[in-house]
Amino acid sequence: MGTLRGLPENRQRWPVTATSYLVLLVLGGLQGLIGSFQYSRGPVPLVAIALDLIIFATCVLAGWGLRTYAAGILPALGWIIVSFILAMPRSNGSVVITATSPGEWYLYGGALAAAAGAATAFFGWARSKPRPPLAS
Repeated sequence: MGTLRGLPENRQRWPVTATSYLVLLVLGGLQGLIGSFQYSRGPVPLVAIALDLIIFATCVLAGWGLRTYAAGILPALGWIIVSFILAMPRSNGSVVITATSPGEWYLYGGALAAAAGAATAFFGWARSKPRPPLAS
C-alpha cells in the first residue's frame, strides 16, 4: 500500500536505514580506534578484556535494537578493520598494538568477541522470528 506521496513505505525508509548502518559501522571503527590506544591502561589486561566486552555488547545490542542481521555484523566489521590496520607495523617500525599480553588480549579477544557478538545477534534474531504455520 502507498503512503502520503504514493511511494511504498520501504522506499521512504531506505535513507534512515542506510544512515543507521553507516553509524553502526563508524561506531565499531571508533571503538577499535579508541581501544587500540587505550588497551594497556589501568590494571593490565582488565582494560583490554573490558574493551572486548564492550564490542561484544555493541554487536548484540545493535542487532537487537534494529532487529536485523547487518546491525550486529557492522560494528564488528568496523572494529576488525580499524584494529587490524592499527596492528600492522609501519614503515618506520612502530606498532600501535604491541605483542604484549594486553595487546594480545585486546586484539584476539576483541576479534573473538566481535565475531561472537555478531553471531549472537544473527542467531538471536533468526530465532525470534515467528515461524509460519505448518500446512496440513
